Amino acid sequence: MRKIKVFDTTLRDGEQSPGCSMNLSEKLQMARQLDALGVDIIEAGFAIASPEDFKSVEAIAQTVQNCKVASLARCTSGDIDAAWNAVKCAKYPRIHVFIATSDIHMEYKLKMSREQVLESIAKHVAYAKAYCGDVEFSCEDASRSEWDFLVKCCETAIKAGALVLNIPDTVGYSSPQEMFDLITYLREHTKGIENVDISAHCHDDLGMAVANSLACIRAGASQVECTVNGIGERAGNASLEEIAMALKTRSEYYEAETGVNTKQIYKTSKLLSSITGVPIAPSKSIVGANAFAHESGIHQHGVIANVLTYEIMKPSDVGIPQNSMVLGKHSGKHALRDRLNQLGFDVTKEQLDEMFVRFKALADKKKNLTDHDIEALALVNAHTVAATYELLSHVVSTGKDITNIACVKIKKNDEIFEEVAIGSGPIDASFKAVDKITGLDISLENFSLNAVTDGEDAMGEAVVKLRCGNELHTGCGLSTDVIESSIRAYINGINKIVGSKY
Repeated sequence: MRKIKVFDTTLRDGEQSPGCSMNLSEKLQMARQLDALGVDIIEAGFAIASPEDFKSVEAIAQTVQNCKVASLARCTSGDIDAAWNAVKCAKYPRIHVFIATSDIHMEYKLKMSREQVLESIAKHVAYAKAYCGDVEFSCEDASRSEWDFLVKCCETAIKAGALVLNIPDTVGYSSPQEMFDLITYLREHTKGIENVDISAHCHDDLGMAVANSLACIRAGASQVECTVNGIGERAGNASLEEIAMALKTRSEYYEAETGVNTKQIYKTSKLLSSITGVPIAPSKSIVGANAFAHESGIHQHGVIANVLTYEIMKPSDVGIPQNSMVLGKHSGKHALRDRLNQLGFDVTKEQLDEMFVRFKALADKKKNLTDHDIEALALVNAHTVAATYELLSHVVSTGKDITNIACVKIKKNDEIFEEVAIGSGPIDASFKAVDKITGLDISLENFSLNAVTDGEDAMGEAVVKLRCGNELHTGCGLSTDVIESSIRAYINGINKIVGSKY
């Protein structure tokens, strides 16, 4: 079996996706989980983009222990200087240099000739190599580049010291056969390519990112670039979990494998969703809520007779428990901890104590708690920060053709505050009442409400994005009462704002 290296760009290309920005602590949390997942390279960010990006890349480089840490850089000395200074403290650093090679990009974006691009590749790959032994070079928009010129670009990068050649389908334009033919052509015509890794970086604009990536692997690519949940620019990137499980499930066809610990896939996917506030579609391959669910009577009968009739993968292979355990108000902490461990969550005694209080409150409202209930409690608990403000109670008056009024009681340290506010609806009124108490100058940038469990007593997960100055913070709240979950999310976001300032 050929070993395919997994280059995860969730924290760089993925974070560029609208609504998927993360703060430093969230990036570090995600980086640690990617390290546990077993990816080979983490692209930690674009160090030159901003001082905050630089700090994030540097902090990730200092934290990650097992995999390589890369920073992206354009073909400019300033970009490369910043990338190296950010990753030089990594155990295994990499500089990832790129320049566009398609005619449309060179003419309209770069304003450079082919000769100037080749000179820039030679100069800047060598410049990066002087800093770092591990240099990756990318031909941006490779899939729309002229093939013979692409060969010259790759040969120039190899001569300058690049150890990895990335061939991106930057705008998701290609088909699997075209990507297969392109990689094959480069392997047959590029001098020295047998001594470097060929990487594939495919976007999903036409819905073929994973198929194109797998076609590249079949053609001889030894590295694949992807993101958790497929997040990324525009329609996203190739999905890490889909590529990893395709190679695991169809290993005899692809004759290739990754070093990914697939049992960590579900936990990684849910963590990213929890951090960004972007829900996973139920029909999402591998990690969606319906990926291993069967409702049709025919399917149920088949699965009961032999699970292989309708399941080509074991749920346990991606970290989803196969069996469910009913938990209710009579259950104790030991049962809760056991179930959390089965679901892939390791919690401290203090975290368990905090979660058990929420668990008991929820169990009083629901007859039986499902795995989704427990999972939701664990993920919201992960967002818990020092509680400067704590919700004690709320009362709302709402209805058709009447004034929406909310009364909210909040505890701040040892003091209790209560305020009443009028709003366009019960949630708006509640948020305004909270604002009166906190006195913070914040704005609500985004609000979403999703049912995370099934049935009439389903829990609602509220996610808010709050702006305070130039900072954007995500708050999460969970309750069977959607107004309560919304207020809890709002206060959670405020606590993050307060915590970041002091």
